[in-house]
Amino acid sequence: MKDSNTSTVNRIDVAIVGGGQSALAVAYFLRRAGIGYVVLDDQPAPGGAWQHTWDSLHLFSPAQWSSLPGWPMPTTSEQYPSRDHVIRYLTEYEKRYEIPVLRPLEVTSTSRLESGLLISTDRGEWLAKAVVSATGTWGRPYIPDYPGQGSFEGEQLHSAHYRNPDTFHGKDVLVVGGGNSGAQILAELSQVCHTSWVTLEQPTFLSDDVDGRVLFERATERWKARSEGRPDPAPSGGLGDVVMVPPVREARERGVLHSVRPFSHFTVDGVVWQDGTHAHVDAVIWCTGFRPALEHLRLLHVLNDAGRVDVVDGRAVLEPRLWLVGYGEWCGFASATLIGVMRSARSAAAQINQYLSPL
Repeated sequence: MKDSNTSTVNRIDVAIVGGGQSALAVAYFLRRAGIGYVVLDDQPAPGGAWQHTWDSLHLFSPAQWSSLPGWPMPTTSEQYPSRDHVIRYLTEYEKRYEIPVLRPLEVTSTSRLESGLLISTDRGEWLAKAVVSATGTWGRPYIPDYPGQGSFEGEQLHSAHYRNPDTFHGKDVLVVGGGNSGAQILAELSQVCHTSWVTLEQPTFLSDDVDGRVLFERATERWKARSEGRPDPAPSGGLGDVVMVPPVREARERGVLHSVRPFSHFTVDGVVWQDGTHAHVDAVIWCTGFRPALEHLRLLHVLNDAGRVDVVDGRAVLEPRLWLVGYGEWCGFASATLIGVMRSARSAAAQINQYLSPL
């Protein structure tokens, strides 16, 4: 599209959409390269998705293995940092590097102009030579469809909106989903209510001495081997398997850390299992993951059938002025983790620097 009257548009070299850990990591490398940029965040405060996790959430890596580029996360008296510790770290990280964040600000669309990509928001427009999308997945919680789901009169809550067990005392609760969020929320809820853990298959529990640091090391070895055409050198265990953090170990000791296969369908007041038996259910907590939050890119027509963007080394195939960072393995190895996003952020910033300053 040709440029129209853009005299009132804010012009910038790079616009980063999103204000969480991925955005901050990219900002660090852009700042170091001397590139002008702005961060557009729809949240009211620093911390990204960490502001919306459940109250008792802890990382399953030590602080020194949970850091963004440039500044290690301060240590804590706890073995694994709490969500509040992470939020404080991200807040101070912004201040430390004087990252120019505008918030709260909702990006409504991104469109093509000859001179750049036009980002429209509820607080004005920005014309950027390059755009980094770092909105993550929290804004698009995924809940699978089950027969009769619409008739169920109990509470349904995604893990994105679960905060604590206070309102579930004494209730019959299904926790659906076999990852770390499912295991940790089950461990917490099972202390105050009647829980059933529903997973597609038996969850994979890692040994007690394996934490996020070990998982990242294993994943790194797998990535190196794959990129070099070598066989997988790492033992079993991946980033999606259940880490035996203290609350999960305690749940195992209480005998509640076991799961059942999915039910057949919902009823008004519960579910029917595959064998035909009925169970009363007051609430369902869906720990079933997320999808990329990419609605702001729809006008660019870069979304594929899976709701993702085809990328090569994080750069959009159909729009070379667009980079994506922090959504998961498809846009960068371990890029959805605090420590793993560094590689993707560094690569994106280097590519952008080369794009803006060609030889």
